[in-house]
Amino acid sequence: MSDFWATVNRVITGAAAYITDERGRVLLVDPNYREHWSFPGGIIDAGEHPAQACAREVAEEVGLVVEVGRLLTVAWVEGVPNVPYPLVNFMFDCGEVASGTLITLQTEELDDYGFFTVEEAGRLLAGHAYQRLLAARAARESGGMAYLPPAEDRLVGQ
Repeated sequence: MSDFWATVNRVITGAAAYITDERGRVLLVDPNYREHWSFPGGIIDAGEHPAQACAREVAEEVGLVVEVGRLLTVAWVEGVPNVPYPLVNFMFDCGEVASGTLITLQTEELDDYGFFTVEEAGRLLAGHAYQRLLAARAARESGGMAYLPPAEDRLVGQ
């Protein structure tokens, strides 16, 4: 049996929140450990399922207690620097919060946060994360869900 498990693909799983304000701007955070901004969220811990991890990470990173809604996107991301395995990212619809809502930033990991238009977010996010933003917005509007496979024509980290 051990020979079989040695051949099984390994991935790192993460969960993120798609949160917008009353103007439709997306909530993003600026991690102090990577170059680009990202969505509130993080790695799924052992024993958690993706929606639990999403709620936990949002509470830890920005101090918000959110209702984790439906799954908007699943993305497969390969080639992230310093990450030994591909990433599988789940993004959930965590609704709308007023832009004046108190955000309590997790200063150990994050330098800043903000609500941004899609165009502004495009300048802050890595290419694969921006594609998730576009897919999440479309999925929320349509009631659908999107799977984002790795794309050869977009480089991770752009």
